[in-house]
Amino acid sequence: MTDVSTPAPEASQGMRLSPAQAVALAVAVVIMVLLSLAVGRLTAPNPAPPSTMSAAAGFARDMQEHHNQAVELALIVRDKTDDADTRLMAYDIATSQSQQSGQMFGWLAEWGLPQAPAEPSMTWMSRPAFGASRHDHAADSAHRPGSPMPGLATYGQLQQLSGSEGVDAERLFLQLMIAHHQGGVEMAEAIVERSSHRVVLDLANSIVQSQASEIELMKRMLAERS
Repeated sequence: MTDVSTPAPEASQGMRLSPAQAVALAVAVVIMVLLSLAVGRLTAPNPAPPSTMSAAAGFARDMQEHHNQAVELALIVRDKTDDADTRLMAYDIATSQSQQSGQMFGWLAEWGLPQAPAEPSMTWMSRPAFGASRHDHAADSAHRPGSPMPGLATYGQLQQLSGSEGVDAERLFLQLMIAHHQGGVEMAEAIVERSSHRVVLDLANSIVQSQASEIELMKRMLAERS
């Protein structure tokens, strides 16, 4: 006869885990999640790398050249002025654009494409954007294959900056770099309309945001030197 004074074991007691078992279960769950993520990455289709004639490849080549001139302008002015604000701006431009230039160099290497242009500069930018007809684009496009990249300083302007000193050098640098950044923003916005490659879009959008901000700052700096 059952002793009614002795409580029956609770059904839930059999489901309780010891601390060690709880830790083991948590680890097992984490491992399963990580394995599922890894399998998902391995089985997901990898996007095909851009071709050598693609807008992404053309942008990577042309924007490297564009960035490299910005670095050159920045290094010139750092030797021509003692102004702290101008030197800081020049340093920021030189470091950020040299890093981005190296990033685009790396894209081409990863894609197995040559660094040398496969076609005249700006050819990629002369092509219609996604969703635009060739007729509409031909009427609006200001760029032609082989035309100068927007915002590039001429050889004469580089020589003029090299021969300037002090406030004159600061003023000329700001004028040239504002135009240079405006051209860089134009190129970055153009590739956003012509590529679906994620790494390209991420950098292009970053260029638009950072250089638009620097343009406004340089305009204020230039006004202070008028």
